[in-house]
Amino acid sequence: MRLVILGGPGAGKGTQAKLLCSDLGIPCLDMGQILRQRIISDTELGQQAKPYVEKGELVPDEIMIQFVRQQLLDPNVGQGWLLDGYPRTAFQAEELDFLLEDLEQKLNWAIYFNVPEMVLKRRSLARSRADDQLGIIERRIELFYQRTVPILEYYELTNRLLDINGEQSPEQIYQEICQRLK
Repeated sequence: MRLVILGGPGAGKGTQAKLLCSDLGIPCLDMGQILRQRIISDTELGQQAKPYVEKGELVPDEIMIQFVRQQLLDPNVGQGWLLDGYPRTAFQAEELDFLLEDLEQKLNWAIYFNVPEMVLKRRSLARSRADDQLGIIERRIELFYQRTVPILEYYELTNRLLDINGEQSPEQIYQEICQRLK
């Protein structure tokens, strides 16, 4: 199973990703977390991404595409994976399909957690990550609506979108995903 998980900051992607990956026996590629690790480890791609991450901006497509390619070439992810935090733009969604074609893989589903803006803001502020400050959160949410929401149409046109009500309890969300993946 190869999945992409989409939703604004605070939509519950991380929680659901852990559950899905555990049940499906596939690795979770949390791009935000991996990027933060690469920045701390001072890798070349990490340094290129650092100024964008620190401001809550999207890392440029060319850096992210290289980064995702590195992750998908890892032998541990050949049998399936869940991508969290990528793609973030319609261009990245298309590039991911091209990359998967090169790797002779195919995306099964894009799972979208549909959560209202005020709920995203409230949930993000309740987390305690260092980069979860109000201004940065508001910028991330604004970018999500500008850049990421157009991806939904891309996946909908190719019949690969699962639109999930993200306001339910985590258990209800998970049950809905499992039912729809069958």
